[in-house]
Amino acid sequence: PADRPWAMSRSTCDACKRQLGVADLVPLVSFLALRGRCRTCGAPIPWRYLLLEGGCLLIALWSALAFSGATVLVTAVFGWMLLLIATVDAEHLWLPDRLTLPFGALGVIATLAIGEVSIWTSLVGAAAGYGGLALIAWLYKKVRGFDGMGGGDPRLLGAIGAWVGWQGLPSVLIWACVAGLSVAIAQALVRRRFAAGQQLPFGTFLAIGAWLTWLWGPLHALLG
Repeated sequence: PADRPWAMSRSTCDACKRQLGVADLVPLVSFLALRGRCRTCGAPIPWRYLLLEGGCLLIALWSALAFSGATVLVTAVFGWMLLLIATVDAEHLWLPDRLTLPFGALGVIATLAIGEVSIWTSLVGAAAGYGGLALIAWLYKKVRGFDGMGGGDPRLLGAIGAWVGWQGLPSVLIWACVAGLSVAIAQALVRRRFAAGQQLPFGTFLAIGAWLTWLWGPLHALLG
């Protein structure tokens, strides 16, 4: 949201803007060694960095235990990208094209690398994911008169379709809806009322659905 350069820029402290050195960037270890504070100005480091680093480690271990060969690396990259996208959407209700579009391109490359699905299945999955959700969003706005989801959600589902193929898309949507409903119900129970106009990060739930579908396959195959 701050529109800062990130691809080739050095990491800095959000408070004092000092460039971080190698000793400040060791995943998990640096946060714990510095007790969650900047080495220079003492400003607190957001806890989400520790949680994200821990999540990346968990994804890497999960990938290594669940798969073998090149699929381990592909699965880890898939999970890391999903974690990043899910976190951005959860915090800002925003799915930037600079994340979703490269994510989709990586999906097509991954199909060639490990051969889980054919490239045509990947491309059809991308088109079906984007087109299907874009159509649902258009119909919703036509009937209700206002947007029911953000413009980035169809692009994210299209990117996911490039990874899981068109066969995996129904499972992604089912898992996403289950996750979204669970969060909405939990929030309603805590607040003791349901906020009808409440916005939920659907991209985060799509990421959850994509990860579960990648690990376990389409639901019809899992249940059959």
